[in-house]
Amino acid sequence: MRFVTRHYRKIRYWFIRAALLCAVIWIFLEPSIIDTDFTGDNVFTIKLNGVDVGMVSDEELADKCLRNARRRLQLEESELVLTHAKLAVYGSRSIWTEVDDEKTVTDRMEEVLRRNYITTLHRGYTVKINGFSVSVASIDDVLTILNAALDKYDSDDEYEARLVLDSNREVNVLTTEVVTNRQAKEEEEINENPLQEAGISSYLTKALLATAPTQDEDTAFEEFDLGVQSLDFGDKVEIVESYLPEDSFTPLDAAIEEVTKDQEKNQIYEVQSGDTLGVIAEKYGLPLDDLIAMNPTLDDASSIIRPQDELIVTVPQPELTVLHSDLEYYEEDYEAEVQYVDNDSWYTTKSVVLQEPSDGHHKVVVLNSYANDNKVSTETVKEEVTYEAVPKIVERGTIVPPSYIKPISGGRLSSGFGRRSRPTKGASTYHKGVDWATPVGTAVVASSGGTVARAGWGSGYGYVVYINHPDGRQTRYGHLSRILVSPGDTVTQGQKIALSGNTGVSTGAHLHFEILIGGTQVNPLSYIGN
Repeated sequence: MRFVTRHYRKIRYWFIRAALLCAVIWIFLEPSIIDTDFTGDNVFTIKLNGVDVGMVSDEELADKCLRNARRRLQLEESELVLTHAKLAVYGSRSIWTEVDDEKTVTDRMEEVLRRNYITTLHRGYTVKINGFSVSVASIDDVLTILNAALDKYDSDDEYEARLVLDSNREVNVLTTEVVTNRQAKEEEEINENPLQEAGISSYLTKALLATAPTQDEDTAFEEFDLGVQSLDFGDKVEIVESYLPEDSFTPLDAAIEEVTKDQEKNQIYEVQSGDTLGVIAEKYGLPLDDLIAMNPTLDDASSIIRPQDELIVTVPQPELTVLHSDLEYYEEDYEAEVQYVDNDSWYTTKSVVLQEPSDGHHKVVVLNSYANDNKVSTETVKEEVTYEAVPKIVERGTIVPPSYIKPISGGRLSSGFGRRSRPTKGASTYHKGVDWATPVGTAVVASSGGTVARAGWGSGYGYVVYINHPDGRQTRYGHLSRILVSPGDTVTQGQKIALSGNTGVSTGAHLHFEILIGGTQVNPLSYIGN
């Protein structure tokens, strides 16, 4: 009995020592040992971009560690960092497994992310003008570009561009406004001391503005404040904050050139009366071949254009249009408008100068409005005439003169007007009309309306008809085979008067046709229409 008791005591003693030892070990190892759990996965292996970064007991800890690793990287950079991060978590069940703590996993993830940088995105600003855009590194660069566009027309440096929130946009988009330096300074002073425009100060300011002299008709020329009167942008400008790779930003000098330098841009031109392709090409500084090439409706330099046709031309323009108005003074000689006295008994081809003109002289202040370098309007602000111009006075006819048409249909031009070899005995070496070869019996019509002056045999002309016209001209039709009118008859333009033939001094069947002005033959081809 004593032996059993002693043995039992030894067993109890060792059992207690073993239990105490296990408790101590458990206290130190508990955070890294997984309890036995047979209900599901209780340990998770984490891989980032295919690299094993640790094992944890909580699946959600993987996402937390990745967020912490990203945060550490971003805190070290002043700009936005992009890095490749593919996270994979694999679950399993284990009875007794050592796991990693949060800091260890985060450290390992940070190392993997550093090795997988995609790029660093830098904060900058994108300037949008119509369909054009350019990105620069700072808001100061944006203002420098805008002011560079203004400086071309602001020689006295009186204006500046500034950025304001676009009230028409729901998102934070900046746009521009142009103010004078004086206006900007006054607003700055008011913002610094908002009470300065209150009370008596405000009253005095308004009173001074009300009594300030204005430039009116009585202002002397030397009192005008000449030069730039207003300056603004003619295009909508939008500025947005953007995050881009560093190499996406345009250097400041290059950005200024892109915005302010003239670029060749297509524009529609409406053809005006009197225009030719050569005139239009010269007006826009284009080679004629280039003008033809950019317009599919044109085949070559002889292509016909008509008023109100539309052609594509190129015009040098900067991306950003600057609108400005300038007050300008000049003095010059000027001409008075021509005065006309209508005479309803004369043809429009007749005019007589009743009074010769002489120049006048005046001083002028004008307000010219421009879009870039193109003048769009002019307003006279003040004019003072030193001495009046004397107008030219012209008496002119109002009656439209008669027109002339070819007297036959078809026919071949067989002899022109002017010197020629004698075609047959008795013919002249100086041809006073034109000949059209045509079969005998072809209808001959009056080239213009008038009165038949002669109709019969005319020696070398053979059978001939003379017609006097209201404008004092006369037409003659020779070598006829048959005459269908008599002297004194009134005929209208296009009326049949005879049949062609081969009578008189003739080398073959044809019609001889003349036009006389003041009794002298002229080249008929210069007067008849198509």
